[in-house]
Amino acid sequence: MKALKIIGIVLASIIALVLLVALFVPKEFTYEKTIAINAPIDSVWTKTGSLTAMDKWSPWNDHDPNMKKGLTGVDGTVGAKQSWDGKVVGIGSQTITNVQKPTLFETSLDFITPRESHGKGYVKLLADGNTTKATWGMSGGMPYPVNIMILFMNLEKNMGKDWDLGLSRLKKMSEK
Repeated sequence: MKALKIIGIVLASIIALVLLVALFVPKEFTYEKTIAINAPIDSVWTKTGSLTAMDKWSPWNDHDPNMKKGLTGVDGTVGAKQSWDGKVVGIGSQTITNVQKPTLFETSLDFITPRESHGKGYVKLLADGNTTKATWGMSGGMPYPVNIMILFMNLEKNMGKDWDLGLSRLKKMSEK
């Protein structure tokens, strides 16, 4: 009986510690990468200012080439929505929420399966002469106490390869 009491106290202490630590962990995360493109901003914008344009350099198509996609609304304008349904990438959608030609393109991201989550995606462009700095990113959040998982998320390991591939494709397409 004494051993069960000790085990119960240890488990309760571990749970309390996890809940306490989670109070101090941010609930939001951001991941982004930037690349310099030797092309004017207007040229890069044509490849980032709509869902269809972004789809041409997106690495996600490689993960699930048989996914079904749909587009509603006027692409390139607020409210346009691209949906996908695939065995590998799951089910989800992104909806355009902000367009500031030629510098900012934002979307809301809604993943339904394999795990429901919501976030924001964006591409920011900054002109520097005939060069354009393109920043591709996403942000999201996790509610307390699940936010403790942010401590164990290695976004560079999980997403870095795809981000690098997508930005490399954008650069190659824009510099042609």
